[in-house]
Amino acid sequence: MNEINTANWLEVLRERQLIPEDHLAVSVVGSVAHGWHNDQSDFDIYVVTSGESASPGRSSITMPLNPPHVRTEMFYVGDRRWEVTYWLDSQYEQMLAKVSRDEFNRGVAPVRVLAPREELALGRLEGCLVLLGAPWFEARRKQLAESAFRSFVVARSLGAADDCVEDALGQMDSGNLESATLSARAALGFAVDALLEGHGQYGSQSPKWRPNRFRAACPPALSFEDYWALEIMRGYDPEDPRPWINQVLTICQDISMRVEVS
Repeated sequence: MNEINTANWLEVLRERQLIPEDHLAVSVVGSVAHGWHNDQSDFDIYVVTSGESASPGRSSITMPLNPPHVRTEMFYVGDRRWEVTYWLDSQYEQMLAKVSRDEFNRGVAPVRVLAPREELALGRLEGCLVLLGAPWFEARRKQLAESAFRSFVVARSLGAADDCVEDALGQMDSGNLESATLSARAALGFAVDALLEGHGQYGSQSPKWRPNRFRAACPPALSFEDYWALEIMRGYDPEDPRPWINQVLTICQDISMRVEVS
């Protein structure tokens, strides 16, 4: 299946009886939904239902929700692996409640309030390919926009970046330049993630897509060329790494001042 064709996707899912009668929404998520996939990419599908249905062929993934799991089913069509994840509508309600404005105003940030899979699920509401249930997506996207989800993830990434900057500075002061280099690289990743999340490009769980997310966001605070030069450590001198480390830390601190959390 090389073309993104709604009928083709649904045909495969229906043939395998993977769309329950009580479905509310079905979407393609991940790299395929963004057009970033290749011939080896998996196909990831989210199915949202009103009630939980048991199936002997489905695996269970523990989640900090009620019920405390989501179900998944994997299969192959040719050489392509498909993974279908089943979410309950009530689980989305719970995830959105965790990132409400009231919760953010309580001062919870920058602590991670969502598990990685929860954050991924909410972030994918915007960037998915809708197969069924457009009204459900419209309602949930509105809730997401009114929530503090963006503020939570930006604050979390900025907090992590600041911690790595402090680590790098301390390691440089002690002469541990190898560790300072690694801390600076980590700080850069977190800071750029915060920058992109501030522009609605989520998905920090998959750093491999950071360049794609950067191009999609096109943030004015940093050009892609400058970002990529740092990402690939262009200009890094192992005999004298301090200039590169200082450059990275300066850019991270500049991003921290430019990105709005609230």
